[in-house]
Parts: sequence; C-alpha cells; structure tokens
Amino acid sequence: MKMTKRSTLATLALAALTAMGAFGSAHAADEPLRIGMIATYSGPYADYGRQFDAGVALYLKEHGGKIAGRTVEIIKKDTAGPAPDAAKRMAQELVVRDKVSILTGLDFSPNAYAVSAIATQAKIPTIVMNASSSAITSSSPYVARLSFTVQQVSDPMARWMIKNGIKESYVVVADYASGTDSFTAFKKAFEEGGGKILGELRTPMNNPDFSAYVQRLKDAKPQSVFFFFPSGVMPPAFLKVWKERGMDEAGIKLFATGEATDDSYLDATGDVALGLVTAHHYSYAHPSPKNQKFVKDFVAQFGTSMRPSYFAVTAYDAMAAIDLALAKTKGDVSGDKVMDALKGLRFESPRGPIEIDPVTRDIVQTVYIRKTEKVDGKLVNVEFDKFDKVKDPAKEAAK
Repeated sequence: MKMTKRSTLATLALAALTAMGAFGSAHAADEPLRIGMIATYSGPYADYGRQFDAGVALYLKEHGGKIAGRTVEIIKKDTAGPAPDAAKRMAQELVVRDKVSILTGLDFSPNAYAVSAIATQAKIPTIVMNASSSAITSSSPYVARLSFTVQQVSDPMARWMIKNGIKESYVVVADYASGTDSFTAFKKAFEEGGGKILGELRTPMNNPDFSAYVQRLKDAKPQSVFFFFPSGVMPPAFLKVWKERGMDEAGIKLFATGEATDDSYLDATGDVALGLVTAHHYSYAHPSPKNQKFVKDFVAQFGTSMRPSYFAVTAYDAMAAIDLALAKTKGDVSGDKVMDALKGLRFESPRGPIEIDPVTRDIVQTVYIRKTEKVDGKLVNVEFDKFDKVKDPAKEAAK
C-alpha cells in the first residue's frame, strides 16, 4: 500500500508517542521535570489559565522550585477555550517535541476527553485540574482528577434542599455535557428524597438574553429554582435578570452549584449574588489554617487584584499530588508507576482533606453548602453546612 506524506508523519508520531511511554522512566535525575499545561489563556475564560498558573507558582515557591528533587519546567499551551482538536494536537506536541513527563491543566471537559487518547497512547500520567464531566477518568487509565465533578456538587445541593423543606424545583442548566451531568445528578437525588422536578430549561452557551427564561420561571411559580452554568460570564447575567424580574419578591428560592459564585468573579458579579445558597468544594473564606496560609501567600505573591479560586487551589493540589506520587516512585516518571502511586493518595488541601479514589482515580472530598454574604465589605461564600467524603455519584451509581 502506498503511504501518503500525511500517513507517514502520523505513523512516525505514533511511534514517537509509544517510545515516550516506554522510556518515560529514563529521564536523568538532574534534568528538569517537564510538565505540559494545556489551558485557556486567552478569550473570555482566560482567568482559568491565570488561576492555574498562580496555584502552580505558589506550590513551587513553597518547595524551592522543585518536585521530587528536580527543578520544574512548565510548558504552557493555550486552547483559548473548549477546543478538543487543538488540545489533542497540543498534547501530541508536548509529548513528542517537548518530551514532557506529565500532562495537566485541562479546564474544559471536551479538551480533557481529547487529550485522554494521547495519554493512553503515550502512557503519560495526566492530571485534570478542572474538567468536570464524570466520565473523563474512565476515558483513560492514565488520567486522574484533582478537581471535582459537576455531579459531585449537584447531588449534595439537592439533598440539602430536601432536608430543608424544599419539595419542588425547576432546573436550569447550560446546554452542554456538564449541564446534562448537573441535571442528571440533581434530579436523581431530589426525586429520591421525595422532591418533584417541575420542569427543565437548557440555555445556549453563547451569552443568551435570560429575560425570556426567567419570565417563564416566574410564570411557572415553582417553590425553587436550581441552576448550573460554568464559571464566568453566564451566572452574573442570569442573576442580574433574576433580581430585575423580582423573583425573590415572588417568593421563589434560588439555589446553584458554586460556579455561580466563583471567587474569581464574585466582586464583578456584585450584590445580585447576595443570599444565594450554593454547593461547592472550595471557598476563599474556608476557615482552615491551611487555607488561611494559602490565601495569605497568594495575596503576598499576586496582590489583591486577583482572588484565589477553586482553579488555583486545584493547580496547587495537582503539584502536591505529583510531588507525593514521585516520592513513592522514587522519581520514576513512567506512566504505570505514577498512576499506581496516585491511587489512594490522601493529603490536606486548602479546601480540606482530599483523596484519590484508588478504583476510579477520581477525587473524594468535602462538599460545602455556602451562602454569599458581605464580610468586612467583601462578597464571600460563607460555608455553613457540609457533606463529607463525597465521591462522584455517577461512578457510585454504576457499581
């Protein structure tokens, strides 16, 4: 069979990927540990990449710029948002050309799914810092997640609402995979508790005008509304219309996942967020000594113009997980050994105690119920209830 130039290049790339996986442990101890970071550094979600960078920088500063005794070189790639084809190409470049030992970043789920194919092919340990679709860790044995799943924070919100006398709800989610995950988990837990879902609205991702959606909710007169949108531009727009239409005065209670009051965007969101009850795994105001030090160090290094969010915390934790795993492998970066070392790993994060489930390679953590309040003149998510050791409900249901 005659091979085209393109197919020849693809074959060479495949061979290089396979070779990288086979000889990943051959890095000399005095060489830098190269970590490839695939994230969003431009466009409307550029804050995601900035927060990742800040969390990584904080961990490395605390540890003299080293992991497992080696200096660290972070090689960054900008996907400018959800772009799976670009993410896959970048992962291939990082493995073949830049010879990274570990892949990380991955803020959007479509990008993480695309990169998982490269992780499997090259046997490269891949640490997810945000992407929250449940099936990501099932897509490759070389993927572990240090962030959360949307189902993991939607399920507890439903359970808390039921426990506190909310018996009916309308659900509003962004129309993409994570929105579907949120609706699935919320509906299951809410109905299991005896609640009734009155309806569902799915909104487009391209900054919709929420007026018609909110009016429809007002006309339906439900006891409550639960919503999920990704962090950034959508939650403030929804909350603004909610206030303008007098939904609170109409007696409709509003609940959400913590993306709605992401610490990074909370000042810009403003007072329309006051009183909103959300479920999430991290708040800037989390009172533990570990988090107080994290926030203090963050301010010392980056000032007050950027507040640490759950993106920064997960990036910090990802570096800690890599460090702890390589301590167990005695510096061996080969994929199978690193993944084995990550399984069952437990340590204290600024968000609280976390661990990596040894079977699913997914995060197990506390999910907090919070209310947006003003403390010392600043909007913060004040935690007042919690669910301990929460696993991803999708994987629990599959057992």
